[in-house]
Amino acid sequence: MKRSVPTPSSPRSTLDSFLSLTASFILILISACATGGTFAPVEPIRAVSMSTVPPTPDPRIGLRGGATDAASASWNLRLLSATPAPEKFIDGVNSDLAFTGPYAIQGSFNGYQVWDISNPRMPTLKTAYFCPASQSDVSVYRNLLFVSGESLTGRIDCGAQGVKDPVSSERLRGIRIFDISDITKPRNVGNVQTCRGSHTHSVLVDPKDTANVYVYISGSSIVRSGSELAGCINTMPDQDPASALFRIEVIKVPLAHPERAAIVSSPRIFGGLAAPDKHGETPEDNAAHAAAIAAAKKSGGFIELRDGVERIASSETVAPLLDRIVKDRGGVGAPTAADTALLRRTLSAILAAERGPQPARGAGPTQCHDITVYPAIGLAGGACGGYGLLLDISNPANPIRIAAAADSNFSYWHSATFNNDGTKILFSDEWGGGTQAKCRVTDRKEWGANAIFTLRDRKMDFKSYYKISAPQTPQENCVAHNGSLIPIPGRDVMAQAWYQGGISLFDWTDASHPVEIAYFDRGPVDSTRLTLSGSWSVYWYNGVLVSSEITRGLDIFELTPSGFISQNEIDAANSVRFEYLNAQGQPKLVWPTTFALARSYVDQLERSNGLDSGRISAVRLALAGAERSSGSSRTAALARLAEQLDADAGASMDSGKVTMLVDVLKRLGAQR
Repeated sequence: MKRSVPTPSSPRSTLDSFLSLTASFILILISACATGGTFAPVEPIRAVSMSTVPPTPDPRIGLRGGATDAASASWNLRLLSATPAPEKFIDGVNSDLAFTGPYAIQGSFNGYQVWDISNPRMPTLKTAYFCPASQSDVSVYRNLLFVSGESLTGRIDCGAQGVKDPVSSERLRGIRIFDISDITKPRNVGNVQTCRGSHTHSVLVDPKDTANVYVYISGSSIVRSGSELAGCINTMPDQDPASALFRIEVIKVPLAHPERAAIVSSPRIFGGLAAPDKHGETPEDNAAHAAAIAAAKKSGGFIELRDGVERIASSETVAPLLDRIVKDRGGVGAPTAADTALLRRTLSAILAAERGPQPARGAGPTQCHDITVYPAIGLAGGACGGYGLLLDISNPANPIRIAAAADSNFSYWHSATFNNDGTKILFSDEWGGGTQAKCRVTDRKEWGANAIFTLRDRKMDFKSYYKISAPQTPQENCVAHNGSLIPIPGRDVMAQAWYQGGISLFDWTDASHPVEIAYFDRGPVDSTRLTLSGSWSVYWYNGVLVSSEITRGLDIFELTPSGFISQNEIDAANSVRFEYLNAQGQPKLVWPTTFALARSYVDQLERSNGLDSGRISAVRLALAGAERSSGSSRTAALARLAEQLDADAGASMDSGKVTMLVDVLKRLGAQR
């Protein structure tokens, strides 16, 4: 099949485009004079001839760093605004995004922020809801906002003091539910506690059930004590079938009474999966790890030995353990040297006990990282640590695994995106967990990338990998992360965040040959050391691309015309409007019937050589004439053009696209 992705214009093709444009303009002028009418200006009939060759050398390489003044590079994208976080969120970590009406809701480890983006060049803050937790993944439906909490320090009352006791009624690990009828005054109307907390969640709106929504919970932390939440069992399923491991949670939320939300099932979608083959670390990473361990030991850091590998324990892990040691001996104040020495000797054993029984080495994943539900096709994609899963969600309370894929090139299956017609699925690999530099020149292109599969008979067939082409520095955390489709009609185009690798737009219409078509990148937030920053997620919403920048705030972009995407395609994309958007509750894209939609298909036919240049010019001319007319004259003109193109379809190199154009023309002609 011929690729629909354009190739660089040759001098000859540029000349042909110019001659076609000139001829079309002359025909319009002659037509106007011949009918005795006054010639009126019309929209220019542009050929698609802009270059598709990216800048050389790549301007993303060697960008100056800085927290607020980093240099940036952009190709086929325009930055409309870069808005810093409000005061209580400046030192936090911005996370994922959801959208409703004119608002972008931005999660944060400090809570969430609500931005009015009706003017994307000047977003305004409507709400800054302080509620520390990890990682405050957000979703919205109607008047309800759902916020994930997983950390051991998150409090039901949203207090900043955290939770120090190992068992506490004050801890929140699960989902918070807010009523946002008044967006400036969110009200916490319900919480659902889960055994492993909620790292991420996905809201499933079942078209067959208008009274409820379903929330799929992916929790990746340790199992909490049964003394804190009844029914939480930290053992292997073969020892106790009620184990909190190897399952997800499904919460049913009655829309009229969200306070009654509750877990209705705990599907065990991982049964029978064996541990997949995995790649090791690069020599550079092994050397860096050894150096970091040596430095931590020299500076008095705490080291855990797990599975034969030394790991540096974070201050968030160490501090409460030291507090507990002081409390257990009846002491007060700061820990003594003896307390510190005791923790060094027992740290590995303490953490192993907290994690509880671990799966055998040959076992598969015990949880998903993220699940993308696509209710329009009755399927979900589960990115589940060592596997990418395909799930049947026709019964929303009981998802069933129908296919699974493993790949030794993947380290941590992170998220999933379907194409619009449900014939493909893309999984991302968050190798390094998002905190490490995995886009260096020494890193393999298959690692920390996307894997693209086609779907047929509900089975997955691997086709290719996609990873950003510009190498990043060792000071930039970079790996594939969250993104969404851009509604370019007739094509599969996606925007994706790569942390400090910036954002990348790519066309994966040809699943075997994805091509980057636009990007934006900044220099490292700190050029002297590896520091967490960059784009956590970027999603298309009602004509703009909104990016959650981890430390810098909120970025908003718009597409610019290029040899890859024409202005007509952008106009058609902008005609798609959402009432709300959760990227992990993927909506079916439906395009209004417009002349921009028809012209976008004509541009694509020119790009793919689906029709010859003369025919393209004639079709553009006929479309322009029909758009200027009205009533029966418009209907007749569109019917003639549709009939002519119907006859062209059989001989076209892109007959499917011709058929799509004919369908739009017929619908345009039927409009009144």
